Parts: sequence; structure tokens; C-alpha cells
Amino acid sequence: MVKIRLRREGAKDRPYYRIVVADSRSRREGPYIEDLGTYDPMKTEDDLKLNVERADKWIGDGAQPSETVTNLIKRARKAAAAAAE
Repeated sequence: MVKIRLRREGAKDRPYYRIVVADSRSRREGPYIEDLGTYDPMKTEDDLKLNVERADKWIGDGAQPSETVTNLIKRARKAAAAAAE
């Protein structure tokens, strides 16, 4: 099964995540199919960069987003809608 999930990077106590499409059997920092964006929880502003179109394409093809990634996709859509106004 293909999942859209977070891949942890960064130093100890300074997490930084990449939002990736990966096989569910691969480990968290293992190989992935496609990089969709980044998320930095340590920053207060502009901490999320996500290609929502590619995420929608993968979800349409049957990829299952994790709970956290689902929330990040909603947040990215809200930010895009606010920027469009």
C-alpha cells in the first residue's frame, strides 16, 4: 500500500519533516517515491510548503495520507484560499 507520510529530518531536538509518498512497508527515513513538500514545526510562520495538486493526484490514485498529513493538506488549502483572496 502507498502512503503519504512525514519523513523526519533535522538535528536532535530540531525536527524538520518532508512530506513524501512512500510504500507503507519501508521505514520512516527509508526510500520514497516522491517528495511533495516540507513542514517545519519549529517555525511560527511559513512553515508549510506542499504541492497540493500532486497530493490530490496521489490520493486519487489510492494513496492513503496519514492523519497528520491530512491535517497539513487542509491547512495548505486554507492558506492557498486566503492568498487567492
